[in-house]
Amino acid sequence: MKKPFLLTVLCGLALSQLYAQRTLIHCGKLIDGLANDIQNQVTIIVEKNRIMAVEKGYTKPQPTDKLVDLKAKTVLPGLTDMHVHIESEMSRDQYLKRMSNNPADIAFEAQKNALTNLMAGFTAVRDLGGSGVNIALRNAITKGLVSGPRIFTSGQTIATTGGHGDPTNGLSPMYTVPDKVTDGIVDSPDAARKAVRQRYKDGADCIKITATGGVLSIAKSGKAPQFTDEEAVAIVQTAKDYGFHVAAHAHGTEGMKRAIRAGVTTIEHGTYMDDEAIELFKKMGTYYVPTIIAGRSAADSAKIIGYYHPFVRMKALETGPLIQKTFEKAYKSGVKIAFGTDAGVFAHGKNAKEFEYMTEVGMPPMEAIKAATIVPAQILGEQNNMGSISQGKYADIIATDENPLQNIKTLQNVVFVMKDGIIYKQ
Repeated sequence: MKKPFLLTVLCGLALSQLYAQRTLIHCGKLIDGLANDIQNQVTIIVEKNRIMAVEKGYTKPQPTDKLVDLKAKTVLPGLTDMHVHIESEMSRDQYLKRMSNNPADIAFEAQKNALTNLMAGFTAVRDLGGSGVNIALRNAITKGLVSGPRIFTSGQTIATTGGHGDPTNGLSPMYTVPDKVTDGIVDSPDAARKAVRQRYKDGADCIKITATGGVLSIAKSGKAPQFTDEEAVAIVQTAKDYGFHVAAHAHGTEGMKRAIRAGVTTIEHGTYMDDEAIELFKKMGTYYVPTIIAGRSAADSAKIIGYYHPFVRMKALETGPLIQKTFEKAYKSGVKIAFGTDAGVFAHGKNAKEFEYMTEVGMPPMEAIKAATIVPAQILGEQNNMGSISQGKYADIIATDENPLQNIKTLQNVVFVMKDGIIYKQ
C-alpha cells in the first residue's frame, strides 16, 4: 500500500513543478493588440496558461524557466476569426456530404479543421452555424481531449422556411429529416423566441440568424429579407435575456436594416449595404464582419462549370466580387470592423489572406490586426481574457518572420503558435 501512495505523491510533486515552471518569451518586436506603436526587445512571462508580466528588455531566465527565443520575430496576440464554419469545407461534393455524413464523420472533419485554424495562428474562432457537433467540439477542446482554437459557437443557425440556413433546401420532398435538424426554422415571433431558448439549452455561446438570402443555399434569391421586423426583434430581445449576442448573415439591404434596427451585434457579409444602412451601422454601433475572401473564393469556384448548383453559381458570380468594394466604403465611412472570413466556404487555414484584402483598399495594417485581436475580444465579452498581450490574459501568442506592419502577407505564414500557455508550433 505504501508504494502506490508514495508514487502518487511523487507524481503530484512532479506535476506541481511542471506547472510552476515559467516560460519566458524574448520578442524582437511586439504588437500587443492595444498600442498603435510596435515595441522592441520585450519579454513575455507566462505561467500556466496566463501572461504574468510583459517586461522591457530581455529578462534573464531562472534555472527552472523555459526560454523561447523569438528575438528575430514579430510577436502578436493570437488572432480571432469571427466567422468560420468549423464543421465543413466547401468542395464539389459538399451537397452529397450533407446527405451521407453522419455526426461522427462531421466530428472528425471538424476536429481537423479546428487544428488547421489553430496552426494558422487563429487561437480563437467564432463558429457561425453547423449541426451541433460544433458545440461538442468546443467542449472537447476545452477539456483537452483534442487540440484546436477557443471556439465560441452559435450551434445551429436560426432561419426561416426556405431561407438561407434551412437545411432542407434542395432536398426532395420524398425524404424526411429528424425534427432536430429543422428546430431552427422559425416563422413567427413565438417560434423565434423558442429557437433562441433551444440554443441556450443546447449550450451555444451566441446566436446566428440569416436575415437575408445567401449565396451557397439552393434557393433563387440571395438578397431578399427573410425575417419580419417582429421576428428579428423577438430573437434579439430573447438573446439578450439569455446573455447572447446576435450575428446576422445579410447580403440584401432591407433584411440588413431590419437586423440592425432590431439590435444585432454584427452583420456578416453586408454585400449590398447602402448609405442608409451605413448610417444605421454607426447609429446602432453595429459591427461589420466583411468576409471578403469568402466572396472572392466563391466567385472563383463558380467559374468552374459544375462546381455549384446553377442557383448558387449565378449568385456567387454576382455577389462575390462586390464585398471588397463594400468593405472599402463601409470602413472609410466609419463603420466598426471585426475580422471574419467565412472559413469553410474556402479552405481552412487560409484565413489570413483576409488581411491582405482589407489593407488593399485602405485599412492600415495595425487597424486590421486590432480587428482580429482586441475588437473580437470586446464583442465576445472576453476583453479581460483575450485580445492583447497584457498581464493576466490568456497566453495566446503567435509570431511571424516579418513585421506585418511592413508586410501584411507575413500573417499568412505564422511560425509560432502558443495557446493557453502550450506551444503548438515553433
